[in-house]
Amino acid sequence: MFRKILIANRGEIAVRIIRAARELGIATVAVYSTADKEALHTLLADEAICIGPAKSTDSYLNMNAVLSAAVLTEAEAIHPGFGFLSENSKFATMCEEVGVKFIGPSGAIMDMMGDKINARAQMIKANVPVIPGSDGEVFTADEALEVAEKIGYPVMLKASAGGGGKGIRKVEKAEDLVAAFESASSEAKAAFGNGAMYMERVIYPARHIEVQILADQHGHVVHLGERDCSLQRNNQKVLEEAPSVAIGKTLRQKIGDAAVRAAQSVGYENAGTIEFLYDENKGEFYFMEMNTRVQVEHPVTEFVTGVDIVKEQIRIADGQELSFTQDDIEIHGHAIECRINAENPAFNFAPSPGKISNLYLPSGGVGLRVDSAVYPGYTIPPYYDSMIAKIIVHGENRFDALMKMQRALYELEIDGVLTNSEFQLDLISDSQVIAGDYDTAFLMEKFLPAYQERLKEDK
Repeated sequence: MFRKILIANRGEIAVRIIRAARELGIATVAVYSTADKEALHTLLADEAICIGPAKSTDSYLNMNAVLSAAVLTEAEAIHPGFGFLSENSKFATMCEEVGVKFIGPSGAIMDMMGDKINARAQMIKANVPVIPGSDGEVFTADEALEVAEKIGYPVMLKASAGGGGKGIRKVEKAEDLVAAFESASSEAKAAFGNGAMYMERVIYPARHIEVQILADQHGHVVHLGERDCSLQRNNQKVLEEAPSVAIGKTLRQKIGDAAVRAAQSVGYENAGTIEFLYDENKGEFYFMEMNTRVQVEHPVTEFVTGVDIVKEQIRIADGQELSFTQDDIEIHGHAIECRINAENPAFNFAPSPGKISNLYLPSGGVGLRVDSAVYPGYTIPPYYDSMIAKIIVHGENRFDALMKMQRALYELEIDGVLTNSEFQLDLISDSQVIAGDYDTAFLMEKFLPAYQERLKEDK
């Protein structure tokens, strides 16, 4: 087993990895920006090294600084968490070149699955259903018009090298396509250095279903069931649950088998997630993309399977075989995760950085977990993602989990900054959410307009 690993991240995921490593008897190195000098991950790690100024491009995204810290501290491996360098193929390759193990897939696999065109072609070869769309990259608005005419409106424009909700536009009719294409392409070029797009027919509304997979270096691949991530705002997930109420036992096996085929077809290694869109009306699911890293919402899968995904990532990177087979994996009960962000729902969810004057994170009882990196007196910096905590609950059934989440959100107290906790409580208490009757259109088109009206009335 590794003697020491470096965590190339911050916030709750860095804390999560540090804790997993400590339970495995592995020493940890935290890296931090000048804005994160007092951050929890720097206090919990065995060593902590400042790698640059507050701006993420000068610190957490500075590959040379991160690698220098690993070499200086003699760390044998780097865990990238999610975001930042987690899906950067160049960084993964650089780690390999300096003899530091990257805890994740190789740079070549990242390039293959990170490029949506290549990933789509690979999935077709692996007999994984894909959404009707362009055969390759689309570089001009004229090309986009031709493709849209062929596959039919509405269409979705997506950045070929994209992710995180950037470079995405939904287009309902031909006269809107040119402007949408130019806007999305410019956004993609600014975010990813590549303005190429690809196009798909819109499967909307649908269920956003993702399947967690684990793959070791010895050819063993298993899936850990699915998560339902359909509750989203502006293509960003808000609440996730496992298993999905829309997926029965037969379909669960079918979609899980497809995810395993997808991973096997590219020789995948470590943790990954295959994302699908599920058309409930037709009973069909379609490959959307693969995330080549641990996901924010991985705890719901850990709760229903009993598998510690972060520990498995470290063991796999160390060359160990998976200690279980697909037959060993069983789904027990139901789990839900709410993302708690420092933001103002009444002001279009604008970030709300600042000093936490008082904090009470819910605890007590079976099946309740809070992943966070904040503490009383901590100042949330304005430079990074606004997520400050994840509340995850597990119940014997879905109703048990819903009630447990409502209780946890009632207890949560964060003073000094604004958060979305009341928004989450309203969402988890909504009759359609309680009934499991929602899809990718629900939050933006039904719940949010009604919620905003209530906010106006309260004023």
